[in-house]
Amino acid sequence: MEEQVEMVGKAFVDHYYHLFDNNRTELVSLYQPTSMLTFEGQRIQGVDDISAKLNQLPFDQCRHVISTVDSQPSAFAGGVVVFVSGCLQLHGEEHPLRFSQMFHLIPTGQGSYFVQNDMFRLNYG
Repeated sequence: MEEQVEMVGKAFVDHYYHLFDNNRTELVSLYQPTSMLTFEGQRIQGVDDISAKLNQLPFDQCRHVISTVDSQPSAFAGGVVVFVSGCLQLHGEEHPLRFSQMFHLIPTGQGSYFVQNDMFRLNYG
């Protein structure tokens, strides 16, 4: 069970950041109408609003470098909580930005997962 949770978390992180860095508009497929994103303290709910937020960020090109991925089973049957830390390298910027992000993944019933909760923060200091 623990090994499966770690595998789900790692596979999701690889997929999410690949999409974010290469085809951000495709991230919409990972969210549902009940999904919630907290981005730097701003709460956003629903597929359309989350997609709009992610696609209107003030940079087009970036690269995520993941440092850690920690996963736990959630109280929701089959759910997985994933905590990520790493650096975000923006195109044309010399210094990467450190970030932390948490995902609560819920099984869809078709063998995949959707993001119920997503919290993102840059780490300053």
